[in-house]
Amino acid sequence: MNALIPATPRHRHRLTVLTGTAVAAALVLAGQPASAAPERSGSGEVNAAFARAAAEYDVPRDLLVAVGYGETHLDDHDGAPSHANGYGVMHLVSNPEHRTLERAARITGERVTDLKKDTEANIRGGAAVLRALADDLGLDAAERDRLGAWYPATARYGGTDGERAGRLYADTVYELLATGIRGHADGGEQIRVKPLKAAPERGTYADVDVTGETGETGAQSPDYPPAQWVPANSANYATGRSQSISAVVVHVTQGSYAGTISWFQNPASEVSAHYVVRSSDGQVTQMVRDSNTAWHARSGNAYSVGIEHEGWVDDPSWFTDAMYRSSAALTRHLADKYGIPKDRAHIVGHHEVPGNDHTDPGPHWNWSYYMELVRGGSSDGTKSFPTWGSDVSIRQAATTNSTRVASLAGPTTVRVRCQVRGQKVTYQGYTNDAWAYLPDYGGYVSNIFIDVPESWLPGVPTC
Repeated sequence: MNALIPATPRHRHRLTVLTGTAVAAALVLAGQPASAAPERSGSGEVNAAFARAAAEYDVPRDLLVAVGYGETHLDDHDGAPSHANGYGVMHLVSNPEHRTLERAARITGERVTDLKKDTEANIRGGAAVLRALADDLGLDAAERDRLGAWYPATARYGGTDGERAGRLYADTVYELLATGIRGHADGGEQIRVKPLKAAPERGTYADVDVTGETGETGAQSPDYPPAQWVPANSANYATGRSQSISAVVVHVTQGSYAGTISWFQNPASEVSAHYVVRSSDGQVTQMVRDSNTAWHARSGNAYSVGIEHEGWVDDPSWFTDAMYRSSAALTRHLADKYGIPKDRAHIVGHHEVPGNDHTDPGPHWNWSYYMELVRGGSSDGTKSFPTWGSDVSIRQAATTNSTRVASLAGPTTVRVRCQVRGQKVTYQGYTNDAWAYLPDYGGYVSNIFIDVPESWLPGVPTC
């Protein structure tokens, strides 16, 4: 086992990492190209910070990026803490049960304030902690050269003593490595990981059930069969209810999916929600029975069901179509089961519950789309966006697969491959950022088609 020696902090400029996943091209409206940030792969201050930290602590650079992306989408959130009191791109945490922030400070010699707010210091701290966890597990130099061998250390980085949450955390990181990553830093610098084939060496995590089919944590959800069941710590909710269920409260976690599950299992958190929804694929985990009172909305706890959504209020890249659809299906199920009206008076955001000081789900949450999904959408399966005008819609199936849309009469279905997610587009006097809600597959939108009016053509490019 190699001991880590505290290093001397280096002078650096503060780096601000922007949010958002880039996809591969931009829609053009009325012949005018939508603006997109320039992409620079492999160069720039943040790339250099990842490379230096990886070399200094003998941690695979791509693993380091994947851990950061899984935690924060490479956004430092201007030094604001997460729900678990974690900071920066690498989500260095300081809470009673998990202190990677302090451990990073001891190893690197960096000041805690710098680790919180300076992106280069934070990345360096994350690398130091990952290496220390590898040393704790006894990984030697040869094993550190195998990307798959880092799996148990990655699971521990997530800060959970529960094996199931640890596996969920590490699996997310290795799925990111398998599909590849495209993130962006300040000024358009691209942070990229090409798809990698790395078989996870799960060790003791190999036998951990994450399918919801077996294991002592329960099988599938006792109240909502499509969900997994991972119980919150009993110190974080109250048994029973004092009022009947009459509302659903929508939350955003201010953290990652696995990290939130871990936090609700931590007795020091004193918080919980009934359900947690993952961004990438809409996976749902139930943590508190519907019949019990989760602690998620203060005055609203007694009469509501709380649904947490992975992500951050200020970053729309987390709010994927898969998340919207999965969450809406859950809310529709709850409304039907408990007789909750499917309206905005009974399906509310955390910020709308009296006596709360939270802002989630925030300005990027598309309530119009969400409520349309909750109510069941249109009969033909098309999910329309009324604020785009009457002749624009998003659907899952193509009406044409032509790559030469300029020659086609509209309305025409066009595959979106190059739009920057979250960018706003104006059409017929309406502005919408619906692109932020398209599903993301390793940095690219795929298998989604947009019905557009003839007036958009021939300005929609193919890539």
